[in-house]
Amino acid sequence: MFKYLGLFGIEIALPVGISFYIFQCISYVKDVYDTNDCEKSIINFSSYITMFPQLVAGPIVKYSEIKENLTNKRYNVPKGIERFVFGLSKKMIIANYAGEIFENAVYGSVSITGAWFGIIGYMLQIYFDFSGYSDMAIGIGKIIGFDFPENFNYPYTSKSIKEFWRRWHITLSSFFRDYVYIPLGGNRKGTARTLLNLLIIWSLTGLWHGAGINFLAWGLYYFLLLMFEKSYVYKMTIEKAPSVLRHIITLFAILFGWLIFAFEDTATLSLYFSKMFAGVFIDAKTVYELLRNAVFILIASLFSTSMPIKIYNKCGNFRCVITLFLFALSLCYIASSDYNPFLYFRF
Repeated sequence: MFKYLGLFGIEIALPVGISFYIFQCISYVKDVYDTNDCEKSIINFSSYITMFPQLVAGPIVKYSEIKENLTNKRYNVPKGIERFVFGLSKKMIIANYAGEIFENAVYGSVSITGAWFGIIGYMLQIYFDFSGYSDMAIGIGKIIGFDFPENFNYPYTSKSIKEFWRRWHITLSSFFRDYVYIPLGGNRKGTARTLLNLLIIWSLTGLWHGAGINFLAWGLYYFLLLMFEKSYVYKMTIEKAPSVLRHIITLFAILFGWLIFAFEDTATLSLYFSKMFAGVFIDAKTVYELLRNAVFILIASLFSTSMPIKIYNKCGNFRCVITLFLFALSLCYIASSDYNPFLYFRF
């Protein structure tokens, strides 16, 4: 509740990651209610509620998923270190650089092509930033004996919005499904009630990210897209299209979603949207930026797929060298760069 007092002109400093604390408390109460089996150790209970690796940016951990680990740790230090380094590399090497591309487009004078290039930068930034922190949390969890759930499964390879939300922020979707959608009746009480339940879920999904009108609009945007995917028109047209075309259409829909998400100020959103469709199509500055960042965009796009990890898993003992190299490179970026935004602190 305190998170939304800003709507009424009241500003209160809140703990970082307060949403995750609240969600874990809700999970504990609901899981205990369902099983009638509460945690009898105050130490274990406190460890669950304040479990530091994932409280800042997820994944959201349900009590039922972590209960066994509270008493029976399963340490996997090598895998944990490896996963942590992967996450750190995503954040420092890819997400931060992609964020600079976006900020240059927001605050600079850019052509139509430059504006599109900028929002692609944000699209990459938010994925590698968020999934990077989730990887680091999962890695730390393995080091200290906990198995946290996966939070991302290459969402930008999706061929529909429904598939995208099965792959993006998986633990948030499952939390709302298990603790809100199903208790509301899910799809068991007729079409009208199902639509209402889905409308509630997607409104909450948007508002969970913040009190800004853009977050609510972002949630409702996905509600409308998912409703469209259930329609006869979609099933007879886009669903029957070739796989590559469905993938491209889905990426464009996701990109416009991030455009809504990125700007809490509607005036700035409107200005940036106009940049994408009005003005000079391309200029010398944009050509320079495209040439300068083309290799980076290609590499980042490649790492949005499962191909690199499949190659890595075939490297045998050489994987240790790759991990050490990525860790050293990440440290170099930490030491040399003063640009290090953290998108999910506010959530």
